[in-house]
Amino acid sequence: MLCPLSDDNLRYGSRQYSRIIVFSKVPLPNYRSDLDDKRPQREVSIPSGLQREVDALLADYLARKRTDSGNFPNAAFSRSSSTDSFATDESFYEQQDNQTSTNVVMERIQRRKSLQLRNQQAAWQESNDGQSMMEFRRSLPAQKERQSLLEAISQNQVVVVSGETGCGKTTQLPQYILESEIEAARGATCSIICTQPRRISAISVSERVAAERGEKIGESVGYKVRLEGMRGRDTRLLFCTTGVLLRRLLVDRSLKGVTHVIVDEIHERGMNEDFLLIVLKDLLPRRPELRLVLMSATLNAEMFSSYFGGAPMIHIPGFTYPVRSRFLEDILEVTGHRLTPYNQIDDYGQEKSWKMQKQALRKRKSQIASVVEDAVKAADLRDYSPQTRDSLSCWNPDSIGFNLIENVLCHICQKERDGAVLVFMTGWDDINTLKDQLQSNPLLGDPSKVLLLACHGSMASSEQKLIFDKPEPGVRKIVLATNLAETSITINDVVFVVDCGKAKETSYDALNNTPCLLPTWISKASARQRRGRAGRVQSGECFHLYPQCVYNVFADYQLPELLRTPLQSLCLQIKSLRLGSISEFLSRALQSPESLSVPFFSLFVTTITNFVLCAFR
Repeated sequence: MLCPLSDDNLRYGSRQYSRIIVFSKVPLPNYRSDLDDKRPQREVSIPSGLQREVDALLADYLARKRTDSGNFPNAAFSRSSSTDSFATDESFYEQQDNQTSTNVVMERIQRRKSLQLRNQQAAWQESNDGQSMMEFRRSLPAQKERQSLLEAISQNQVVVVSGETGCGKTTQLPQYILESEIEAARGATCSIICTQPRRISAISVSERVAAERGEKIGESVGYKVRLEGMRGRDTRLLFCTTGVLLRRLLVDRSLKGVTHVIVDEIHERGMNEDFLLIVLKDLLPRRPELRLVLMSATLNAEMFSSYFGGAPMIHIPGFTYPVRSRFLEDILEVTGHRLTPYNQIDDYGQEKSWKMQKQALRKRKSQIASVVEDAVKAADLRDYSPQTRDSLSCWNPDSIGFNLIENVLCHICQKERDGAVLVFMTGWDDINTLKDQLQSNPLLGDPSKVLLLACHGSMASSEQKLIFDKPEPGVRKIVLATNLAETSITINDVVFVVDCGKAKETSYDALNNTPCLLPTWISKASARQRRGRAGRVQSGECFHLYPQCVYNVFADYQLPELLRTPLQSLCLQIKSLRLGSISEFLSRALQSPESLSVPFFSLFVTTITNFVLCAFR
């Protein structure tokens, strides 16, 4: 902040803290400026409209300053001695000239900034570190499709990109767009937003992209997640969660200034993702210069392409090291572990005994248990030992299998090669309970041999980042994570994956007429994603804690959240955003809900809205 010096300013107390000068009319308190860097940083942002207004005023000031400097030095010639009408006409033409000069100055500033960005990018690419990084990036499969991707994006408003695990689409495609814009001297006007489904994905990917560009996070590459962000005035590529982009659309319906929107991991089909697609599809006709890119590793590309009027599809072949899959029958055969009706009950402690009771033997089997039992009986298990066949006959599909996971981890630590282990669990309770059980094991609980870490969406970002650190030599890292570790993040030293085969999903409880979050079986697409985590940087192994015959009956893709959850909250959100009729809005979804359910919830929301309006009259 610039403050002109005057007698009043001299009476103020002032002190410099790092890069900030503070002025105060009262004496400033004792302040430890040496602790500034150790305190948590909070981002303070202003609305985009206000920022543009400030930039215009600053440009106008600079233009007038240049104009004044070109006038005669004699002040008498710069003053008007004519009539008031003449002065009024003069000010009118002066305003027009100022507006024109403002536009010219802004164009010059942007041009100069674009050239500066191009020079910085060229200098990095020509440096030794930059050349080694570019050589690594050229080795990724996405490099072969770089030119075709850029041509498709420049010629089409919507492009659908499907890439297998390890192709580099998440980190490379946003960079390709940014680099091409900078090379074309459009870097100052370029603004790319890339959405990720989870916080840890947005943060880790942004840090990786910034490192590949030889920059610190917050320069040309930044991120923004809930309650946390790192970006600056020169940020041109912003990674954020889907919810952050939706909140921006609340105040900026046209996404002014944004040139490219990349929606990654679109296959997850959450409520926010489907909601965002509807809003973006409505926005595209009003913003013909806006470019939309849809990306995913496991994507039904034809469905998304037809939704956006036949958008072009580009497939990037991936590269993953070979991963050997071991299903439950193979695990029991190799480890010698035996399943009984009593050692499969997961112990959550006395405070949550109700969870243990749900796993106990029932006189009447559940529908899924009966289906699994029939599938196991029909499976060909002649190549397996009688002990394995007996264990499969009493396998309980309702439990996670804490004891089985513990046995598998002991087998990996004792008989397999070095490498980290990634264990997929369903939720925070399961992660904590399993972690306590493993810490009581003589081998797995020894901190000199095993490093146990957890990764969950509710954890702080600083704690989530610990999973990327390599342990000390001789220590095996075991990460207990939910399905957030399926996509977009790479733990470089993972060699083994343990897949419980389940994930928590929001579903509808018809008995209580409420939504609930319950563990459900994953899809084949999710199982492939989990298996691929073991083959990102080297060959690996995946231990599936369910028989292969159960995997064969998995759905190809998860059912979209829009089709399996109540619509009350979504209808209220549509009304609050003033997006028009609920039925008409939801009918434009990629897979719209049943026609019978939408009018009911629309009537429900309308009734609630009228009730609220009457209450405030």
